[in-house]
Amino acid sequence: MHRTLSTSPGSWRLDRPGRALPRRRRGPAVAAILAAALLPGCATFRSYDAELSQTLAMAAEGRVDAALKTLDANNKRERKDLLYYLERGELLRLKTDYRDSQSAWNTADARVQAWETTAKTDPDTLLGSAGSYVVNDRLRPYEGHDYEKVMLTTRMAMNFLGQGDFANARVAIKQTHEREALIAEVRARQYAKVQEEAGKRGAAPPTFKELSGYPVQEIDNPEVNALKNSYQSALSHYLAGFVYEALREPSLAAAGYRQAIELQPGVGLLEESLAGLDRRVAAADDGLTDTLIVLESGLAPARRSQQFALPIPVNNQLVLVPVAFPVMQARGEGFVPDEVRVDFGEPLRPVRIASVDAMARRALQDEMPGIVLRSVVRSTAKAVAQYQAQRAADEQRRRGENAEAGLLGLAAVALMIGSVATEQADERGWRSLPAHIYLARGKLPRGRRVLWLATPRGERRVEVDLSGRHALIALRFLQGSLFAMLPQTPAAGDGESTHTAAVAAVATQPNPKEVSP
Repeated sequence: MHRTLSTSPGSWRLDRPGRALPRRRRGPAVAAILAAALLPGCATFRSYDAELSQTLAMAAEGRVDAALKTLDANNKRERKDLLYYLERGELLRLKTDYRDSQSAWNTADARVQAWETTAKTDPDTLLGSAGSYVVNDRLRPYEGHDYEKVMLTTRMAMNFLGQGDFANARVAIKQTHEREALIAEVRARQYAKVQEEAGKRGAAPPTFKELSGYPVQEIDNPEVNALKNSYQSALSHYLAGFVYEALREPSLAAAGYRQAIELQPGVGLLEESLAGLDRRVAAADDGLTDTLIVLESGLAPARRSQQFALPIPVNNQLVLVPVAFPVMQARGEGFVPDEVRVDFGEPLRPVRIASVDAMARRALQDEMPGIVLRSVVRSTAKAVAQYQAQRAADEQRRRGENAEAGLLGLAAVALMIGSVATEQADERGWRSLPAHIYLARGKLPRGRRVLWLATPRGERRVEVDLSGRHALIALRFLQGSLFAMLPQTPAAGDGESTHTAAVAAVATQPNPKEVSP
């Protein structure tokens, strides 16, 4: 018995293999086939990779306002999607426009919370819409990759800290923990569902490792596989420890530091933070500011659509169908200095605490079973349609009905062309996130301080005023530009953990939020 395929997403079997179309239905069938083949091919599928590459190139040149205008120009619809608000919030953060950045991220977070509600009440709907089975995954509503959902509340916490608002930073940190727990539960159920769906079709679909020519090493390598999952990072949990410590909640701070150590073992900074926690919390104010410096480099990797020829067996014949899968494309790791000197004193040495690059790759690895399953179902439908149209055309030729045979042959060609045109992998992702994140921490004298950083373009300086017992400074290295996200004076004091505004000069053109050599 030969294995046959069906256009139905619920089965891989063709109940009546090779049956020709009844003569009275051939005309309407040809029209339907042509419409199915050509209409999706005429639709405009946005290239998110191309759009963001232009936007981020402007930001890397220091032209953040131009990048924001380009982002707006590429998103003219009244109802913007989740990615627009994610990218907008990150670009505004580069300008230290915390308020507008937070506003954009609040909108994004509302979208993620809607996903959370669906995940709790109807998780099966998250497997994929009908359009993704018929045309491609770009028709699915974008709900954000798991690491993006968690990085969103982490970035929001950092914005709050930049505004001196430790209380709301604490709220964002708590939301991060709750989101991680929900994602873990949803993904476990979803993985089981994918396995169940594959089992119903009589045979498991191929894995991404079995796809001829797929760059497996991009998402299956020791660094990626060492991650516990795609969404938990030592950064988020270390930041939780820092916030709870500043608010004098040592038990919660200890839990944050311990989780960070579990996710990133063997890092001295993390272990020292936990070991000295009780002593620091109990100590009287010594006139120094416990300063956490976050150094970020590069850009998150891009997903790029690449087609592969997938042989689909139909009635003992193999039909080659183009199938697009996302592959990872690094955008460069960027640069982080080996040390940060404060007023030419003892250097603080940054250590890498999180790799968004690796998290993004792990996310794709985890998503591939579902992506492959949808692609196989979609490709099966296309292969059967092509086979039926060509078989019907051959039958008409045998009967001497060349006109109808020509139409059916045209339909087969149109189906093949339409398959190529509509087969595009989903390239969407939060691209403005940094590729790698480092931390340095030290007790610094309060008042006006100068941070000195050696870079390939020469020495850079960042001026900052430190006050209170705790402070957070974020530095972003983006190609030739250095952006300093510095603490601002809070509207209302947060006890002993207050911060004052910092002063920075320009990197490439007059913008007081960038840093000059």
